[in-house]
Amino acid sequence: MEETGKSGITVREAGKRGGEAVKAKYGSDYYKQIGKLGGDRTKAKYGDDFYSEIGKKGGRPIGK
Repeated sequence: MEETGKSGITVREAGKRGGEAVKAKYGSDYYKQIGKLGGDRTKAKYGDDFYSEIGKKGGRPIGK
């Protein structure tokens, strides 16, 4: 069950509204650009092998 904040909406709904507002302001390509920046920084920090390792773990549930 999701918690409802002071405004009466769930955290999920607030996140959805925020994402839609960012998309309306900057466009959908914005997400592609920030994703690439994050990927490039992760690669610089952890190296190429990091993606290979997390790729091998993909699709398996964790934590539950």
